[in-house]
Amino acid sequence: MKMKKGSSICKVLALSIFIMLMLCYNFKVLGQECPALVGPLNGENQVATTASINWETIEGVPGYIISLGTTPGGTDILNELNVGSSTSYSPPTGLPKNTQIFVTITLFFFNQANITCESQSFTTASLTEVPECTFLFNPMNNAIDVNTTTNISWAYAPGATGYLFTMGTTPNGDDLVPITDLGNTLSYNPSMDLPAESDIYVNVIPYNGIGNSIGCTGFTFTTAPEATLPNCTSLITPYNGETNIPLSPFLEWNEVPNATGYRVSIGTSPFETDILNNAAFYRTSTMVIDFEPNRTFFIKIVPFNDAGEAIGCSQETFSTLLGCGPYYDPLTSELVVLNPDITFPDTVGICQNGSGNVISATDEADGYRWYSLDVDGNESLISTEASLSIEKAGEYIYEIFDIIEGSGGTIECSSSKVFRVEESSIATIENVRVTEVLNGLNFEVIVEGNGNYEFALDNPEGPYQNSNIFGGITPGTHTVYVRDVNGCGVAEKTIQQDLTVEGFPKFFTPNGDGTNDFWQYRRPQDSNEIPYEVIHIFDRFGNFLAQIDPKSLGWNGIFNGRKMPASDYWFKAISFNNKVITGHFTLKR
Repeated sequence: MKMKKGSSICKVLALSIFIMLMLCYNFKVLGQECPALVGPLNGENQVATTASINWETIEGVPGYIISLGTTPGGTDILNELNVGSSTSYSPPTGLPKNTQIFVTITLFFFNQANITCESQSFTTASLTEVPECTFLFNPMNNAIDVNTTTNISWAYAPGATGYLFTMGTTPNGDDLVPITDLGNTLSYNPSMDLPAESDIYVNVIPYNGIGNSIGCTGFTFTTAPEATLPNCTSLITPYNGETNIPLSPFLEWNEVPNATGYRVSIGTSPFETDILNNAAFYRTSTMVIDFEPNRTFFIKIVPFNDAGEAIGCSQETFSTLLGCGPYYDPLTSELVVLNPDITFPDTVGICQNGSGNVISATDEADGYRWYSLDVDGNESLISTEASLSIEKAGEYIYEIFDIIEGSGGTIECSSSKVFRVEESSIATIENVRVTEVLNGLNFEVIVEGNGNYEFALDNPEGPYQNSNIFGGITPGTHTVYVRDVNGCGVAEKTIQQDLTVEGFPKFFTPNGDGTNDFWQYRRPQDSNEIPYEVIHIFDRFGNFLAQIDPKSLGWNGIFNGRKMPASDYWFKAISFNNKVITGHFTLKR
């Protein structure tokens, strides 16, 4: 029987890739699908420096962040500009000439981590001529009653890499600003207020590596009498951060004494004005009809008068009904989400043919729900406890929720994820491969089984490691232990390492402890005969050190009354039929 989870999970899609859980609060968990450049194309050459950058629209992505650089992932041209839901960006000062430009698109989300896509690139063309002339944006040429605190801004001149700027109170004059190279910027902020009720003359000459623009004319505007800018205002109803407000609220804000009007912008994110865009009001209130329910809205109110607009006014927020966020926190300038964070793993193991396989929540929450998923993606509620017993492998959903108290009552804010249960089993140790290295032996443990295994040497309590290889092991008898991380059991295997090769030990330790104090030939257990007549011992430089009888205790590591150092030594064994066997061994101290 299929059971539904309420308002927190609306649909499960594409089990073979991801199971996307859609929240009825208009948020969606997305897989990583990245947009391709559609103009210029990835890899395109001879791109105009005036080109706009366009990319594909990805369904369900609320916004995009674009970076431009001269290296993959670089931001030296443009550092993470949020362009909202737009899929186009026009560099205001153009692109550098004859340069490979790397474009990095980041998918912006409210309810999950942003996704940074792989960089794409194109190469711009070289400049072949001087730039065109420009024109003033603000103030416009021949404008009157311009505020004395105004900034000067102009249009991008295609092909320009910089601008020469002068400003004065006479045609072509420079008494206010002498000729100044502003670099590749499109505005100038005067260091002091302009003279009131005066004609101001501005020259902006674009240039590039070929030369200056030719035939450019100057601009002029007239300043207004001195005036005072208004201060900022703030919301009265609803107050900043208020939740559970009506869908058709009455918006009201504080009056500013010297303001003649107010410009109001409202959006569904901090970066958009999709509800109201800079609309002018000449009162301190307005009615808004039919806001969406369970959404957070971002509002900015900027008073203005004849002197201009108030400077530095902050954005405020309110929410229709009581939702789980995201909410904009003006103190931290961050979005706050009330849905609990999930740390539960993507995969959980249970023991084959086991009983009582208990799986527990990894997160603190007010409540829990566990669902099983069938092959068609149908959900069935199987538990509302923090732990449950699962007996078979398959797809499941883990959901946690917190109960949030608000002025309109309580609401459940939930988070969920799909996880997979896989069966584990105790390991079968097929083999332990032993190889000789300079500092001892290496063990490689070969196992079979359906599980996730850890490995330990000589101690069933560990420490355990993820690698199945142990290095630098002394010769002798050892035991390896392999345990399943899901608690399905520990397997072990003992390795009795043969210390001899053709009867000659690989090492000895003449330290007087009664073990391996002498180096000597050891006859095989199934033989009563010693086939060698004499054995000669040499150092690694070929110097003769000792001659021993194969029937004696052997060499004790002493030469001329002096203990020989730890090192490799050589032997030559001569049989009764004059067959010669040579090899080497190690003296360990």
